Amino acid sequence: MESLSDTKWDVLISGTGLQNSLLALALSRSNKKILHVDENEYYGGAEAAFSLQEVDEWVEKVSGDDPSNPFRNASLWKADAEALNGTPGLSFSRAYTLTLSPQIIYSKSKLLAQLVSSKVYRQLEFQAVGNWWMYDEDTNEFEPLRKLPTSREDVSQDKSLDNRAKRSLMKFLKFVIDYENQAETWESHADAGLEEFLSSQFKLSVNLRSAIAALTLSFEDPHDISVKWALPRIARHLTSIGVFGPGFGAVVPKWGGGAEISQVACRAGAVGGGVYVLGAGIKQSGMVTEDGKQLSQVHLSNGETVKTRRLVGGASHHELTNPKVVSKLISVVSSPLTSLFESSIEGSPLAAVSVVVITSFGTVEHKGQPYPIYIMVHSSETGECPANQCVLYATTMHTKYSKSALEEAVSHLLKSIEKGEGKLLYSLYYEQEQQASTDPTILPNASLDLAFNDEMLQAVENQWKSIVADDTGVGDAIFMQFEDREGMDNDDDDGDEGV
Repeated sequence: MESLSDTKWDVLISGTGLQNSLLALALSRSNKKILHVDENEYYGGAEAAFSLQEVDEWVEKVSGDDPSNPFRNASLWKADAEALNGTPGLSFSRAYTLTLSPQIIYSKSKLLAQLVSSKVYRQLEFQAVGNWWMYDEDTNEFEPLRKLPTSREDVSQDKSLDNRAKRSLMKFLKFVIDYENQAETWESHADAGLEEFLSSQFKLSVNLRSAIAALTLSFEDPHDISVKWALPRIARHLTSIGVFGPGFGAVVPKWGGGAEISQVACRAGAVGGGVYVLGAGIKQSGMVTEDGKQLSQVHLSNGETVKTRRLVGGASHHELTNPKVVSKLISVVSSPLTSLFESSIEGSPLAAVSVVVITSFGTVEHKGQPYPIYIMVHSSETGECPANQCVLYATTMHTKYSKSALEEAVSHLLKSIEKGEGKLLYSLYYEQEQQASTDPTILPNASLDLAFNDEMLQAVENQWKSIVADDTGVGDAIFMQFEDREGMDNDDDDGDEGV
């Protein structure tokens, strides 16, 4: 086999996380010699998705003391036969695909348009994200779980709202959909808190203010969310509803979310001639001059040394500033939790994902955890677990109380839905650090956002433009817009070759 060092590479991409994999996709028709490496033995980086056995191996790896790893303090719990008391337990390892970074993709996201224009959408299957719920024991101790009114249909059908509240809420929904053209209403409040703005300008009740804040998917205390930050996120949610069909406004890729997109993007890169090497991270790099040109000389952890005109990789731990840390809990439960996925909107598809926002449940642990908890409930339709089970992805801002708060939140949610019948089969807890680089030429690491942020795609496009412009300029090339490959049908295009 020819050594990697025998080729002078145009681009070396380090890491197969979502952003770097999308860059490989964007370059897959560029006729450049591309080497794509990853220090891990799996694709996806921080967005990877694992079987149960792979989770075991990952937990052992994360338990080590590696300051460059964005994950830490991973721990695993599995129910024993006595605790299950006759309830069917876990299935075989590969019946599960648990993703480290679950994200929804709003219907109006530029990412979906790029997946279509690049033709790789044919290799993906998307499932609907349907109902949104709020759990709040402070408001209603006996029925704490209620559906969030996130559309006009929801508002009109919500019997808990009186006519005055409905009018106020509809006024806000109408405003926020067109907020960019109503600067006179909000710009003077841009830096104010969202709760204060909703109260003073739209006379919304505490419950409705909490519901609106939940649509931002912010980890911050609701009082700390600014108007200028919140409005575009609320508008994103509302304007996405109905784009692909009634009753939902977001989707998730089946079989592992962002990890599945990374895999498909890397397959496209391989079909375009890219070379992929797992288990080969960058140990050291420096600049050398060859034939009057500056090249990066890169020493890989597999012992090879390669030269490349352009080196692209995620920022290292020492280059990053302002870290944010969240706590995550992945739980497998022995119930399909059917009531969470039922839709009251005529013609809407059965959702595969529902979102639960937990603001309070009254325990001592939660009183020390002032931040909201989000639980993405995935049914078996996502391909992530067997039938009659669900996977719950719970996330909150990290504090010393966050682990117990997440565990309590899942417990309270199950009791409110299943009256204690749904049993917890499996729990994986870990913490993840968000790291933002000050270097604009470095692609950002995996986002902590619960919805895909199109700013990540913009960073990929900026890198693509810089690389393509190295020789002849961008010219007529359009980012991720490709024609069908000659001699390939829809099922062959961007297949598994070369990976």
